[in-house]
Amino acid sequence: MFNFDYYNPTRIMFGTERIKDLGAQLPEDAKVLITYGGGSAKRYGTIDEVIQSLGKRKYIEFGGIEPNPHYDTLMKAVEIVKAEKIDYLIAVGGGSVIDGTKFIAAAVYFEGDAWETWISNAPLKQVLPIGCVLTLPATGSEMNGTAVISNTALNAKLSHKHPLLFPRFAILDPRKSYTLPTKQMANGVVDAFVHVAEQYLTYPVYGKVQDRYAEGLMLTLIEEGLKALKEPENYDVRAAIMWSATQALNGLIGVGVPQDWASHRIGYYFTIYHGLDHAQTLAILLPAVLDVQRENKRLKLLQYAERVWQLTEGSDEERINSAIILTRQFFESMGLPTYLRAYGIPESAIEEAINYLKRFNLLPLGEHKDISVIEVRKILSLSY
Repeated sequence: MFNFDYYNPTRIMFGTERIKDLGAQLPEDAKVLITYGGGSAKRYGTIDEVIQSLGKRKYIEFGGIEPNPHYDTLMKAVEIVKAEKIDYLIAVGGGSVIDGTKFIAAAVYFEGDAWETWISNAPLKQVLPIGCVLTLPATGSEMNGTAVISNTALNAKLSHKHPLLFPRFAILDPRKSYTLPTKQMANGVVDAFVHVAEQYLTYPVYGKVQDRYAEGLMLTLIEEGLKALKEPENYDVRAAIMWSATQALNGLIGVGVPQDWASHRIGYYFTIYHGLDHAQTLAILLPAVLDVQRENKRLKLLQYAERVWQLTEGSDEERINSAIILTRQFFESMGLPTYLRAYGIPESAIEEAINYLKRFNLLPLGEHKDISVIEVRKILSLSY
C-alpha cells in the first residue's frame, strides 16, 4: 500500500426521524441558510422538518440549486449570505445541492473572481460550517471534502477538494429517498457503483482491506439496486443503498491505493454540452474505459470478475470480457443506456469531447496518467 493520511470529521446521523436531532448540532445563536434544489424537499415536508428542528434560530431559504449546480445561481446565494450575515449552511438534497452549498461556504470568503479562485484549487483559509440532510443517495458528497460545480457561461464543470469542505454533520434517513423518481434512484445506484470502481479497478498494491470493502459495496449495490426500483418503500433496501453510496466516496476505500477517475473526467463534457445526467455519462464510459485499459487493469479485472461476478471458468480474456459485459448489463438493467447514440448524441461529439479535455488541461487521465488523446478517442468510439 501507498503511504496515506485519513481524515474524516463528518458526524453521520443515520436512521429514521433523525432530522429532529439537527438542532443539537448547531450553535444556539446560529443564523442559517437552508439550501435545496427543485422543490421536492419543500413539497414532501423535509424543509419544514428542518425548520422545526432549528427552533427559534433565524433562517432564510434558498431553493433552485440545479443538478450540476450553476455558478451564477450559487453566487446569488453568496450575496444573500453576506448581506444577511449568515453563519451556518444546511444543505437539503442530493450531491448537487451539497456540492453547491460547499461552494457557497467557501466563496463567501473569496477575494476577487470567485470562479478563478475555485478552479485554481488554491488552499482555503476559511469556510462557513455546513450540515446536510441527504435525500438522494449517490455522490457521497455528504461525507467528503470535494465539490463539483458548473459554469454555464464558460461551458465548464470543474471540482475543488479541501479538508475544510467536509460537512460538520450529515443526516441520512433512508425514508427520505422513498419519493424519489425511479430514474433518480437508478442514477444514484450507478453513480455509487462507479465511484467504487474508479478506486478499485486499477492495479494491485496489496490493499486487501480496501479491496474487500470495495467488493462488498459493489455486491450490495448489484443485489439491492433492482429491489430499490421495484420496492421504493423497502426501508432495509434503501438503507443499504444509502449507506453504500456514502461509503463509496468518503475516502475510506481509496486510502493507500491508486485511483482512476477517467470516466468522471471524460463525462464532464457530456453533462455540460449535452445535458446528460452524471450517472448516465458514467454508465456509458466505464465499460469502454475498462475495455481500452484492460492490459493495465488486467489483474484487478480478473479479481473483479471472480469476486464480484463469480466468473471462475474460461481464459483470462474470456473472464475479463464477461466481467465488462456484465457491468454494462447491470447498468442497462437499472434503466441507463450505455451508448452515446442511445441518447441521440452525434458522433461529432467525440472530437468535441477531446477538445474539452484539452481546453481544461484534464489530460492525461487514469491511474498511470497514460490515457491521452489516442486512448480517449478509442474510449469514446467504443462508447458510441
